[in-house]
Amino acid sequence: MTFDLAADLEKRRQQHRFREPLVMDGPCGRVARLAGRDYLNFCSNDYLGLANDPEVVAAFQQAAGSWGVGSGASHLVCGHQRPHQDLEEALAAHTGRERALLFSTGYMANLGVMSALLGKSDAVFEDRLNHASLLDGGLLSGARFRRFAHNDPTALERLLQRSDARRKLAVVDGVFSMDGDEAPLAALANVCEANDAWLMVDDAHGIGVLDEQGRGSLFSQGVNDRVQVLMGTLGKGQGTGGAFVAGSHELIETLIQFARTFIYTTAMPAAVAAATLTSLKKSQQEHWRREKLAELVTRFRAGASELGYTLMDSQTPIQPILIGSDADAMALSAALREKGFLITAIRPPTVPEGEARLRVTLSAAHERADVDALLAALDEVGCRTSDA
Repeated sequence: MTFDLAADLEKRRQQHRFREPLVMDGPCGRVARLAGRDYLNFCSNDYLGLANDPEVVAAFQQAAGSWGVGSGASHLVCGHQRPHQDLEEALAAHTGRERALLFSTGYMANLGVMSALLGKSDAVFEDRLNHASLLDGGLLSGARFRRFAHNDPTALERLLQRSDARRKLAVVDGVFSMDGDEAPLAALANVCEANDAWLMVDDAHGIGVLDEQGRGSLFSQGVNDRVQVLMGTLGKGQGTGGAFVAGSHELIETLIQFARTFIYTTAMPAAVAAATLTSLKKSQQEHWRREKLAELVTRFRAGASELGYTLMDSQTPIQPILIGSDADAMALSAALREKGFLITAIRPPTVPEGEARLRVTLSAAHERADVDALLAALDEVGCRTSDA
């Protein structure tokens, strides 16, 4: 038996789906430095412009001087340092929860939650467009795995009504990372409550951005007390790194005892936790960041629609331009890069077949002139979807 890896790689190249990391030569921000050239960066998730904020950077540097650059152990050995504890308490208060628990990444948080809560006698129900980490978490949990039509509470209800599982967990993204649309959380909560199920929301792209204080999708939709499990990441709106799960005292204790991705991994550096405390305070207090972001989103949508591009139903900083074919999406991305704009082409399997797109993301670090320049470049390249 042999592993014909070369053939697999060549097939991916022929499909225009071969991926390569871009080596950035500067910090995350409005401008990306790549191969000796500066580009306006429209593909990061630094929605509030905090990743290279001077106060956040200073907090990290000061904490590194006090706590070092590594925690040295897992949280349950000796890696749980005072900045971790302070951040967990701040995140619990921010999200209106009894407790919060830090994870190294959002991927690990999602795998950890589902492996801790579910087993073979249970069932998990997931939106078809959920993030890969949610899908993997459900599959790896060992529970019966079902998917329902995107943002369709009725489809979820049908599945829940037919289930005789011991525990039933419905799982959705608060903001879907590739489409930018939001889950109908109130309707989903209604269905879960009527069918003795819990609701878990991955709000990676909502925390920091949605709600007047950046508390995310649950607050913006008024359902915080109806969602049992909240996962949020810190490397997007908060500009740092890591993730957390927030919920009841019993939920967090269960994760501490049973979530393998929490128990068996080294804690994030305390300096990251300290920097996140600063970015969290800034995201709460500096309302202008969300106000500016909303203005830029409106400006971009109006301009791109006027040019004839097909946008998706999103009012969030994620503004995909639907192209269709992989080759056309790659060509548009390359044409924009020639003009000084960095925007990644998103292709299957990340998105469904025939729905390749440019995932434009906006940030409070952008200026109106940046958006106008992007729109001008889109007009110049003249690449439209076939049905636009």
